[in-house]
Amino acid sequence: MLSGLPSRTSTTEGTPKATSRRRPQGKWALLFLSPWIVGLLVFTAGPLIASLYLSFTDYDLLSSPQWIGSGNYTRMLTGDPVWRQSVVVTAVYVAVAVPLQLAFALLLATVLNRGIKGMTIWRALYYLPSLFGSSIAIAILWRQIFGAEGLLNNVLGMIGIESTTSWIGDPHWSLGTLILLRVWEFGSPMIIFLAGLRQIPAELYESASLDGAGAVRRFFSITLPMLTPIVFFNLILQVINAFQVFGSAFIIGGGHGGPGNSMLVYTLYLYQAAFNDFQMGYAAAMAWFLLVVIGAVTAVNFWLSRYWVHYSDE
Repeated sequence: MLSGLPSRTSTTEGTPKATSRRRPQGKWALLFLSPWIVGLLVFTAGPLIASLYLSFTDYDLLSSPQWIGSGNYTRMLTGDPVWRQSVVVTAVYVAVAVPLQLAFALLLATVLNRGIKGMTIWRALYYLPSLFGSSIAIAILWRQIFGAEGLLNNVLGMIGIESTTSWIGDPHWSLGTLILLRVWEFGSPMIIFLAGLRQIPAELYESASLDGAGAVRRFFSITLPMLTPIVFFNLILQVINAFQVFGSAFIIGGGHGGPGNSMLVYTLYLYQAAFNDFQMGYAAAMAWFLLVVIGAVTAVNFWLSRYWVHYSDE
């Protein structure tokens, strides 16, 4: 008989009195969220909408924007060879630097996961390149290392290889120095890989060892498949960051893209169009194109992940 009676909770949840209690809570929540909402509208959504409008205008900061429709996009895609070169340079940079960086980070994470004495100190030391790698000071140091009289040529001279090449001044090698700096910033993905390695059950390695699997077989049969979600996470983050590289390219390339524009990455050309040539409308169009490309590449990576990323619950 008691089971057929309505519960006290069910009779009061939908009453006007209960609803009136929720309203003040909702108002307080909106009040505390209001700084973030205002910041989002003023500093994120507002500039985004403004830049989208400016991308369809001819704007030089000194006069009012003049509507030109798709003129900036047409010029960018069909009439600007320097823009095409910046796209190629950026594509090569992303395609080479990101896999090398992730492979090097995974290698070091695997070594550090072996229980080396003083592990905490080693982790901190290996993370330092990520803290300083993108700084202006390191970019300046990089110019000194790979200059004609830099550290690299001095080291080569010590082992009997005389070289007077300015690796930064040579268009065949300049982009390589920029890629090498990106690889050197391995600390952040390495820490994430290390966290993933610590979650792999030791029993899997013990069972594989009993079956006669060697270190290489265990890595490709256990470690790598179990780490694919971590690899995917690092891949997404590093690809997005690599597309937006600017500071190191600006400093190492001398602010003009290096010899023959060999280091003219996309964001550097965008900066030149905006602040050297005062073509703000054209720069806004370039920025929106970059946003679309990053979104498309990210979407493709998510679509491809279904074929190689394996989760533990599958």
